[in-house]
Amino acid sequence: MTVKKHILSNSVIIHGLGIALIFCYLLIVSGGELSTLPDTIKYSVFSVLIAYTAAASTLPQISKYLLVERKYYILPVLLTMFAILSGIIALTRLEYSRSILIHGFGISFAWLYISSLMRKNYKKLKLSALENFDLSIFESHQNIDVSPLGPKRDIASIQSGLVVDLHKELSPEDSKFVADCSINNISVFHSESIREMIEGKVQTSHLSENGIGTLSPNPIYFNLKRVWESVLIVTTFPITLPIMAITALLIKIENPGPAMFIQERVGQSGKTFRIFKFRSMTVKKVGDKDKFATEEQARITKVGKIIRKVRIDELPQFFNVLKGEMSLIGPRPEQESFVKQFETEIPFYGYRHMVKPGITGWAQTVQGYADDTDSTREKLAHDLYYIKHLSFWLDMNIVLKTIRTMLTGFGAK
Repeated sequence: MTVKKHILSNSVIIHGLGIALIFCYLLIVSGGELSTLPDTIKYSVFSVLIAYTAAASTLPQISKYLLVERKYYILPVLLTMFAILSGIIALTRLEYSRSILIHGFGISFAWLYISSLMRKNYKKLKLSALENFDLSIFESHQNIDVSPLGPKRDIASIQSGLVVDLHKELSPEDSKFVADCSINNISVFHSESIREMIEGKVQTSHLSENGIGTLSPNPIYFNLKRVWESVLIVTTFPITLPIMAITALLIKIENPGPAMFIQERVGQSGKTFRIFKFRSMTVKKVGDKDKFATEEQARITKVGKIIRKVRIDELPQFFNVLKGEMSLIGPRPEQESFVKQFETEIPFYGYRHMVKPGITGWAQTVQGYADDTDSTREKLAHDLYYIKHLSFWLDMNIVLKTIRTMLTGFGAK
């Protein structure tokens, strides 16, 4: 049992076995020994192994947020890696075997999925806790196990790490125990940090003006973010521009009025900008007050219902991103009238404007749509979590969740 646990809990061993399995399988499929195979087959086999290794390395980075089930990310991540591989092959005009790539994708997916199921219990985060906080907040999550230490403070009994509320006063004995854990390279987690990771949001009730500094995003990635987003938008124009043209035409045919909906929204640093969207409703009467989308359902057109569900109505915001007013990923921009309302009703609401607003975001993919003060308060907690943990891997997590949203219509209003 100890050997089995060691193997299943060790990523290097699991993925080493995966590479060996894929290599042997592809050799059998190709019908020969490596030395006798043509270069086309060899290049294809090694390309598959590189794509598998890239997927195996990427999955832990993306799936660490919210302690999500990794198996749900295997297919989109693997598809992405093989798409990149295909792009490189096309650009370099290397000869390749389509059969090997197809078989390679199939066996890579099978091994990653089966191994994730086999490792599920052994990858569970098992934490010990000093009982100076409410442990029940962790009971409902299937990928984490937090158990009290009890009166006996035994370092040897701690597996993945120690959880403690570091904001509460500790006894001299407990303070020494926490220090001993750190000295012995045992991870010590603040209980609210673990809760943050599980729920995917910052507990705004525990924020203070002094704690806002922890929300500052990484300035290096913050600048790189605009570069990769702009490159992605420009490279997808051959696909998205025709979709935009067809959408605009259908809107004009169905309902009189402009194809575009342009509105003032609040962006980074509280500055307003004009956001572009495809019009999905009948034209608003002059003088009508601002309303949440849930209050405007009767005005949605037939074309509008479709483009909102799959988020095509947001495509014109690509131009907002290229202008530097928005990002692909970030807190959704709100109307100025609502911002003024929420800033008086929700503490720290203005801090969501520390970054550029996005076409999609963490709150949209985790929570869905907000249509009142209470749901907006919850949305702010998710937005601040995104700002605090802003990184390439979190952005990729959101991209994958957005694809799910487009396929299921989750959060569309």
